[in-house]
Amino acid sequence: MRYDRIRTGLIMVLRMLLRRRIAIILLIVIPVVFLTVVEFTTSTRTLPFRLASLDEEVFIETSEKNISFVFFALASAGFLVSFLALNLIQKNNNVNRRLVICGYHPNEILISSLASLFLMILLIAIFVGILTNAFFNLEHLPMFIFGLVLIGVVYGCYGLAVGSLVKGELEGILFIVLLVNIDAGWLQNPLFYAEAQNKLIIRYLPAYFPSQAAIISAFTDYSAGTAIWNSLLYGCTFLLLSMFIFFRKMRIRK
Repeated sequence: MRYDRIRTGLIMVLRMLLRRRIAIILLIVIPVVFLTVVEFTTSTRTLPFRLASLDEEVFIETSEKNISFVFFALASAGFLVSFLALNLIQKNNNVNRRLVICGYHPNEILISSLASLFLMILLIAIFVGILTNAFFNLEHLPMFIFGLVLIGVVYGCYGLAVGSLVKGELEGILFIVLLVNIDAGWLQNPLFYAEAQNKLIIRYLPAYFPSQAAIISAFTDYSAGTAIWNSLLYGCTFLLLSMFIFFRKMRIRK
């Protein structure tokens, strides 16, 4: 494995992303639109909700608007990263295979692709976190950004897994929309969770632990250690699945 090839692969993937200017613009515009809509449409009434992932019963009272800011920040980060990861793996599939034929090791291609994806996750999390803090003061901005990174890792790896499993672009998009819209875009809303039936189903969905980590950091001083570790476990599961499929596809029979 040669590190100059990894560096070259990373640079080329980032150049490919930057050339798609409309995509970069949408990465910036979509969170702004989401949070601006919350600002102009959501009530300021105070609502209580329970932090479900903590062992003890902890209730938070804050405005509906502040809860919505946090929820839509998480949802937008999950949406953006999952679509980005899907596009990254599907668009480069044939190119990666040709690189393997030309002498690149699959590990070199995989590391450069993952490095570019995680760099984009970090940039999106920082941007969305700072943008959310501009609308209302978060209790712990760095940890809230880390919560956004976690949901980016979970759904980024889910996007990689879907892109590895499904060849068609439309089918991949439908898989992304199906889970992300139901999970991060609906069921993880703290206000919905408080009154939901069958909460056990919601607790086993991918966005549950990253959402809890971000919500705890946004409103309290409590530790989100359990939610963080379970988020990483979810992300690693999706990542291992996508890596297994990737190596099978990159295998060249002599």
